[in-house]
Amino acid sequence: MPRSRLSRSRVASFILFSCLAMLNLAEAEEFLGGYQTSALGVTRQGTPIECLIGKGDLDYGTPKTRILVVGGLDGRTASVEAVRRTMPWFHTGKAALEQRSRFTLSAIACGNPDGLKIPQASVGDNGSGGDPRHGYPPKSAAYNSPTDPEAAYLWRWIGMHAPDLVIVVEQGPALRWHAPKDADPRTKKLAAALKADEGGLADDELATQLVAAAACETGTIPALKLTVTGEEQEFLPALFAAIEASEFSGPSAARREMQQRLDRTPLQVARQLSQHYGHDLKQVVYIPALALVARIRLGELTADDAHRADVERIVAPYFSGEKPTSPGNGSALSGHLIFCELARVTEGERRARYLELAKSAAKLGLDDDGRPRTSMPFHSEMSDALFMGGPILSRTGRLGGEPVFYDACSRHLDFMRKLVLREDGLYRHSPLDEAAWGRGNGFPALGMAMVLSDLPEDHPHRQRWLAAFREHMQALARHQDLNGCWHQVIDRPESYRELTSTCMITYAMTRGVRRGWLDAKTYRPIIDRAWYAIRTRAPADGRLVDVCTGTGKQKDLRAYYDRTAILGPDARGGAMALMAAVELAAADAEK
Repeated sequence: MPRSRLSRSRVASFILFSCLAMLNLAEAEEFLGGYQTSALGVTRQGTPIECLIGKGDLDYGTPKTRILVVGGLDGRTASVEAVRRTMPWFHTGKAALEQRSRFTLSAIACGNPDGLKIPQASVGDNGSGGDPRHGYPPKSAAYNSPTDPEAAYLWRWIGMHAPDLVIVVEQGPALRWHAPKDADPRTKKLAAALKADEGGLADDELATQLVAAAACETGTIPALKLTVTGEEQEFLPALFAAIEASEFSGPSAARREMQQRLDRTPLQVARQLSQHYGHDLKQVVYIPALALVARIRLGELTADDAHRADVERIVAPYFSGEKPTSPGNGSALSGHLIFCELARVTEGERRARYLELAKSAAKLGLDDDGRPRTSMPFHSEMSDALFMGGPILSRTGRLGGEPVFYDACSRHLDFMRKLVLREDGLYRHSPLDEAAWGRGNGFPALGMAMVLSDLPEDHPHRQRWLAAFREHMQALARHQDLNGCWHQVIDRPESYRELTSTCMITYAMTRGVRRGWLDAKTYRPIIDRAWYAIRTRAPADGRLVDVCTGTGKQKDLRAYYDRTAILGPDARGGAMALMAAVELAAADAEK
């Protein structure tokens, strides 16, 4: 990006965000001259926090040393400009030609964009009572701090980006390198080559904590701080010379962790997740039910009957009537899909009983005369209901051979789509606001994939629903993040990268390719990128990255930004990741 006044840079960034929605990755790289623009978060004032991703820097397996430069936490022009000009210098300049064969470079030019806009603000002031220079590791829930959301966005994004070296640039009285006092030996050696001051950093600064704590639970990352005055020339030549002199290289501990996460097949990930998820059904609701469904399918893939036997043990109190199923809300309606799945894999009286339990939910789509209602109950006007109410009807219709349930399903889908489908092919979460919530699009994607799996080929409405599914997949494909995820708000790249929506959309696209509904050549690369992202966010211990907490109707876009992003074990995220992994494993088995 050419050096310019910051006001012009912000305008350029806005244009770039708009343009990237219409470009594929290859076009984006060419447009930006070797690096791509995206966002890692959003401030309290709704300003995107821009990140610039170097070509090849999304490859955790690259032999190159991956460097990330972070500026503007102080809200000062000098640090922002110093970082901004590194990108064209490195990616297009002749002086860096040799270095491009050994390094990749990405940047967060301004980690405090609101502070930059405040005339004569105190150093680090973000305009909301926070200071992004401090507060690491963040202690508040991500990403909804009322004063300092920037810290959480930076901490988790850097942990997931997993560079080999981070340079934090701030404005100061002189050009000077600073090293955390507790840096590892190789970072100390690099610091010595740069004649860096050791210590002098606050305990809660970003550079201090990256070397001491595992950002986003991935691993530690070597880090240094650089102060600049704004009068200096490019600082990267000195850094590269010191790296060579000190023999510093990657991978960082964080990147090694990411490499281990990626070195797994869908079947391996499914087996690992099944150790943590799908072991209870305290209530018949969709979250534990889908994990149990996935375990049954995993057992079929691996010829391991123990999964089905354990699932039947878990649902036994409902089978016997000891516990009621109580289909009294949308989540409970879809929770009855576990009985559909068991009816599919059993015979005789057991199958009849499971189908009876499934029909106790599906029959709510029929009136007292046995005719289809306009919609399933409990939809709450939310796009979730395309999943909550649709598949239980189509699945029960297929298992029981009762076409009336297909008709009820079709009427329900029609009703919901009129409420929540936007003109651009995405779904608003509810009529309260236009926000295309991530899981609010994951639910329709997953639900329509399930419905099409059961709707007969000769059903009069099948082609219409197939076209609707394809249109939704096309709309979603346009908004996939550079790293493979979909966002908490699908068409808002500044919102966080959200795991459950990514898993649900990946499941739907994989099912679509498997069944021939979607063009494999078009969608397999999209699925591959999504699977890359899922693996990095679903480690073997089941501690997941950025699962949006339970979410009802929200009144505005800000409310969707502020829904807590869970880092750790989560039943909802585990169920969706397990479903996606099993579906991908099934696709692998068919190759």
